[in-house]
Amino acid sequence: YKPGTFSWVDLSTPDAEGAKAFYGGLFGWEFRDDEIPGGGVYSMCLNGGDEVAAIVQQEAQPAHWNNYVSVASADETAAKVTDLGATLIEDPFDVMDSGRMAVLADPGGAMLCVWETRSHIGAGRVNDVGCMGWNELQTRDSEVVGDFYRALFGWETEPIQDNGTLVYTTIKNAGSQNGGFMPLSEERGDAPSFWLPYFTVTSCNEAVEKVQ
Repeated sequence: YKPGTFSWVDLSTPDAEGAKAFYGGLFGWEFRDDEIPGGGVYSMCLNGGDEVAAIVQQEAQPAHWNNYVSVASADETAAKVTDLGATLIEDPFDVMDSGRMAVLADPGGAMLCVWETRSHIGAGRVNDVGCMGWNELQTRDSEVVGDFYRALFGWETEPIQDNGTLVYTTIKNAGSQNGGFMPLSEERGDAPSFWLPYFTVTSCNEAVEKVQ
């Protein structure tokens, strides 16, 4: 994956077995449980044998998806974060021989991971049924976070307006659409900003029926 591209997602959840049953039924994923040195299990989600996501048991926080952006250097990227008005949540650290990562919160508070590839490039397949196809930031200030991500990753952003009101902002990285920003609606109340992954399905209606 070129630097600045979304390359991986994993789910941190207090109920990994329940999540595996749900997503296995929804997407047809199979799973491979890899032991984490020091304790725990990192469950790879397999689609036709390809690693497309992962699920990990984590008791301390509510369930949430972690979105990863590939970078040439986790250390160099992390060094820019605070200078650009954001927060470095976790300093760069090695993930065995798989890669090196850091965790940040953008100026709107949304958490994002950066990934420096070693043996694990990220998703083995994207933009296909049952695979990650889009990454979207729900935010209250598309302009401020847009400035931040342009400076951090070199993203190009294009606002979309309807009758003078900003309704969406698309992201381009290395010439390809890479995701977008959705303004948080008043219906969300005081919910914090967050990144959300999309997975491709053949039918939204059929997927909703399975979810229910």
